[in-house]
Amino acid sequence: MFVKLINRAARIAAAAALVVCSSSMASVVGSQVDNFRLLDHNGVSHELYYYRDAPAIALLVHDSQCQAANQAQQDFAALAETYRQRGVEFFLLNSETGVSRDAFDQSLPVLMDDAQIIGRALNVTTAGEVLLVDPDTWSVVYQGGVAAAATAGDLRDAIDSVVANEEVAAPHTVAQGCNLDLGDVVTQVSYAEDVAPILLEKCVNCHHQGGIGSWAMSDYNMVRGFSLMIREVVRTKRMPPWHADPETGHWSNDRSLSTEEVQTLVNWIEAGAPKEGAADPLAEADLSFPTWEISAVLGEPDYVIDIPATEVPATGVVDYIDQYVENTIGKDVWVQAAEILPGDRTVLHHTISIFGERSWFDKLVGDITPLGALRHYAPGISNRPFPENTGVFLPKDAVFEFQMHYTTTGRATVDQSKMGIWVYEEPPENTVRSFFMQNRRIEIPAHAANHREEKRTKIPKDALLYSLLPHAHYRGKAAEFRAVYPDGSEEILLSVPQYDFNWQTAYEFAEPKFVPAGTELVQTGWWDNSARNLANPDPSIDVEWGDQSWEEMLFGEVTLRFVEAEEARALKAKLNRSVITAQRGTPPNEG
Repeated sequence: MFVKLINRAARIAAAAALVVCSSSMASVVGSQVDNFRLLDHNGVSHELYYYRDAPAIALLVHDSQCQAANQAQQDFAALAETYRQRGVEFFLLNSETGVSRDAFDQSLPVLMDDAQIIGRALNVTTAGEVLLVDPDTWSVVYQGGVAAAATAGDLRDAIDSVVANEEVAAPHTVAQGCNLDLGDVVTQVSYAEDVAPILLEKCVNCHHQGGIGSWAMSDYNMVRGFSLMIREVVRTKRMPPWHADPETGHWSNDRSLSTEEVQTLVNWIEAGAPKEGAADPLAEADLSFPTWEISAVLGEPDYVIDIPATEVPATGVVDYIDQYVENTIGKDVWVQAAEILPGDRTVLHHTISIFGERSWFDKLVGDITPLGALRHYAPGISNRPFPENTGVFLPKDAVFEFQMHYTTTGRATVDQSKMGIWVYEEPPENTVRSFFMQNRRIEIPAHAANHREEKRTKIPKDALLYSLLPHAHYRGKAAEFRAVYPDGSEEILLSVPQYDFNWQTAYEFAEPKFVPAGTELVQTGWWDNSARNLANPDPSIDVEWGDQSWEEMLFGEVTLRFVEAEEARALKAKLNRSVITAQRGTPPNEG
């Protein structure tokens, strides 16, 4: 491999020198291609470096308004079919703004670069042009047209050379296409007025002293020092940790960056991360955060339930631990909010909290009969009160069950976690409920890169959905919740094309979603059990349901409340009216 890399590097250097002599066009041959992640026109997530074992990766710069690019796309698709069995990857890169994904009907993935930061990073200038990338060095080894010119090589020749580990004879050809307008790069970005407000709103909640972020955004100097890392995690969509498809659903806890915010951060970093004047909003901000997150809204908890301490060893596997704790509140209460405060975040992967009653048989077997659930803990789960005018009834003789999942870190420690409870003074109007969706019969074959399974559950009554949480383990790739309504119509409620085991997010509807009785909820999961998945513990084995992270789950939690007949009629009328509005346009007197 070392010799192969040296040979490739020599080829790239020679190719770059050749281009300088033969063309006055701006060449990117020999330039490094940084990692990035984009959704395609079907809402599928693609990370460039995921395809690191491909012999070559071809990117066709696309523009829907360019006839020459559309013609090149047909030849490009034919080549993709020819090289499919040889593992070469083919993508279209579209950096147009304001173009709907529905406008594309291609068999190849069209990577949607709405923020144009990838097109600019690649320095593309011509729609219809192809960049051929060698994953061994992540360098461009060919730039030019798809089809052959009279006396020059073409993309096919370049691919054959790269696959054969040979020098590309003609690394630069002239593509028939259209000038690509990516707009002007805004270089006059203010740290104090433009950048710092984004960081304060979207980042410091985790990236503060004592927070779960790996470093604290305490001032300008810290941010500037980490600026290239910030650019990397924004390009690859690792940060902020939000994984829902932006074109499906609206969420009250959306942590994502807008297109404009992405452009602002990247443009500022690529301008050298400058700072004007002495003002530093990060250094001047009060970045102290309360012990209990909900206390910022409701004050200190009314009651605190201590979870028994657990000794976590330095190494090895810790089985799930179920901790049973008597309710010490001493009276019936309606819970307005609950929050798990982890004792040691470094080892506590998650906590699921439910409560129930104990019959004589439950006492005999050491279990409870579940009555309800409160809030859980995992990185990514929001700590918020239950929706307005809703709560959970907690009887005085209930028993809490805390399912504790620990992972070892090389350091022995003791976890002493707690649960804070905030209660209503008067009962709320509605009861909020949670239920779990589980498919314990999943079977994921060895080496399967895109295995699919699902779970279906019917909603027995008219209901308002408040949140959806999909869960899988290391091999989890994507997730979806879909509603199949009683009339046979379907709607995707949540699409998570980039599932990340490190973040367990409950996606909270910006407006509660009404579903009529008889609606079937379908939760679908996809898993990547291939060697390309760097988080995969072992791609050579078949995987089934299991508690530990190297096993797998198809698990989901749905939070809802049932609605009575009168409210249901009003919600159905509103739903029907919104459907008519979507079909006919704005109703009269509402323009």
